[in-house]
This record gives sequence, structure tokens and C-alpha cells, in this order.
Amino acid sequence: MTESTEPCVPLPRPVEDFVLQWGYLGDRWGVNRSVSQIHALLYASERPLSSEEIAAALGIARSNVSNSLRELLAWGIIRSIPVRGDRRTYYEAETDLWTLMSRIAAGRKARELDPAAAALRQCLESAQGDATVSTVVARRLRDMLDFVERTGRWYEQMIQLPAPQAAALMKLGNGVVRLLDKARPRRRVERRGAA
Repeated sequence: MTESTEPCVPLPRPVEDFVLQWGYLGDRWGVNRSVSQIHALLYASERPLSSEEIAAALGIARSNVSNSLRELLAWGIIRSIPVRGDRRTYYEAETDLWTLMSRIAAGRKARELDPAAAALRQCLESAQGDATVSTVVARRLRDMLDFVERTGRWYEQMIQLPAPQAAALMKLGNGVVRLLDKARPRRRVERRGAA
């Protein structure tokens, strides 16, 4: 349990810029701007904040803050914190970056890839035995389903990696590509004019 805290003070300019930029980027990623800004504010805060403090710091309506907090809680990237001597609920962000990114990746997979795979499976099922669907279209749908499912499996594998292994894999960078190039069988090139 955290001790009760003082009211929210004005944000330092770099923190304000981070909150604004994170909100802008979230908007471009398909996430509500207020949701992204609240996440950024909590991530940059050294102490838990109440919904009243969040609304005051960002100048947004309490109802918008409440809805945004619910969404962030559903993603699992913030948590509510009880504060001794205060009946309000306080919130803090997950600050371990690997945990944060893993939860976001899992959420995106569940909201984007899984429904896409289900829709493609349904389309393929209805295409089977339908003479009006060409083999080219059916193959393209199968290829897309295979790609979406493979991407989903890759997400799951990356999410399950322990943080040190994931960090080591990321540090390899182009080294992985070079390693895969070396492992690929080379085609023999025949020289013209050789007797």
C-alpha cells in the first residue's frame, strides 16, 4: 500500500512533449489519443496517479479518463494501486519494457491476427466446393491464411521468450539474416563458354 500523495504538479516540458508525442503516435497506431496520453503520463510518473490528477494534468474530461483507464487495464499495461488514507483509486503503468511490449503484442494479436485468421478460415470453408471461386483465388486465400497463422505463431513464440533471450535475439540484428543466408543452399552457376 502506498502512502497518500500530494496533488499533481505541472508537467516538466520534456514529459509534456513525451505525453503529446505518445498520444500522436498512438493515434497513428489505431489507439485512441487519450488512451495513449494517459499511458504515457503514467509511464513517466514516479508515483501512482488518481483519475482526478490524470484529468487535471492532461486537461481531459473525467469520463474520458475513466474509459481510457478501463481500456489500459484490459490491455494489462497499467494497474490500480490502493493508497493508504485515500479512498480514491490510483494507477501506475507497467515499466518493465519487455513485459509492456509483450502484453501489447499479445493484445494486438488477439484483436487483429486472431480475427483475421478466423475470417479467412470461414472464407476458405465457403469457397470449398463453390464452382464460382477460381483456383487462383482459393490459393491466394490459403496463402494469406497461412501467412496470418504463421505470423500469429511467431508472435506467440516471441512473447514467450524470456527477456534476456529476446534481448540477445534483438542484438543479433542483421547477424541472423547473414546466418540464414549462409545456411541457404547456393545454386550452382554454370559458366558460359566453358568446355
